[in-house]
Amino acid sequence: MDNVSKEIRSRMMAANRRRDTKPEMIVRRSLHADGFRYRLDVRGLPGRPDIVLRRYGAAIFVHGCFWHRHRGCAQASVPKSNREFWGEKFKKNIERDQRAVRDLSALEWRVGIIWECALSKERSAGTMKKVTSWLRSEAQDNKILAFDQ
Repeated sequence: MDNVSKEIRSRMMAANRRRDTKPEMIVRRSLHADGFRYRLDVRGLPGRPDIVLRRYGAAIFVHGCFWHRHRGCAQASVPKSNREFWGEKFKKNIERDQRAVRDLSALEWRVGIIWECALSKERSAGTMKKVTSWLRSEAQDNKILAFDQ
């Protein structure tokens, strides 16, 4: 049972931002400090990636573990109330994410998925080091890469 009313829970969930989230800002600041220049929310690309680096042929999604269902992550809990609604919502999110990655790959984009849990204070420096290394590499075997715990 939820410990807040439906109205309050609805307001709390509606307050979640789609862009300029804390994890996204960590990634953007780090990339900029390392000399990378990028575009945000490029509407012409499938899934509207959070960060697009055309020079590197890379599209980056910064995924929240809860909303995008990071497997094995403690932050990917399921609310106790209204489980049917949440199950369907999460299923659609996962399908949309998979479709975006597949469509970007078909267009020859390299796709990076950075999970929110990999951007904690303890892990963000190491994660961003891996991201910049991936961006600068020209190896074709790492077309789709997830950066997580």
